[in-house]
Amino acid sequence: MHSEVVASRSADPRDSRESRNGSPQLDAVSLAIIEQLQQDGRRPYAAIGKAVGLSEAAVRQRVQKLLDQGVMQIVAVTDPLTVGFRRQAMVGINVEGDLDPVAEALTAMSEVEYVVMTAGSFDILAEIVCEDDDHLLDVINKRIRALPGVRSTESFVYLKLKKQTYMWGTR
Repeated sequence: MHSEVVASRSADPRDSRESRNGSPQLDAVSLAIIEQLQQDGRRPYAAIGKAVGLSEAAVRQRVQKLLDQGVMQIVAVTDPLTVGFRRQAMVGINVEGDLDPVAEALTAMSEVEYVVMTAGSFDILAEIVCEDDDHLLDVINKRIRALPGVRSTESFVYLKLKKQTYMWGTR
């Protein structure tokens, strides 16, 4: 975004009221801050402030609020293969009954990086990162399939990570 466009946005300190679904409703300045951090998570607050028309302190406060609200995280994204995890897979899971208990149990597993409830062939998709094939087998066979309500699983083992990005911007 151009700084003159962003600078004309409201700098209302009430930057995130709750929407009807309970999630924070973000103003244009908060969205612009998020976009700046998606481009470079290490971008200095002063540079972000200049781009969005706020002081460094105001940006720091907004970023902290966004973190506290769970709107965003600032993390180092790696290719698991380069940091010692030799097996990655997406597991499609079919559930009998309520999906929530199964989804909650999956989110509690340290190997599970991503859980989404879906419409289609699977009720839940879970991305798993493991040290090796034996570790993956243990997670799927002894932990996921053992969860009450899990009817079936189908595993999609990753052979190579070609693209992983979190730069979809904001709306």
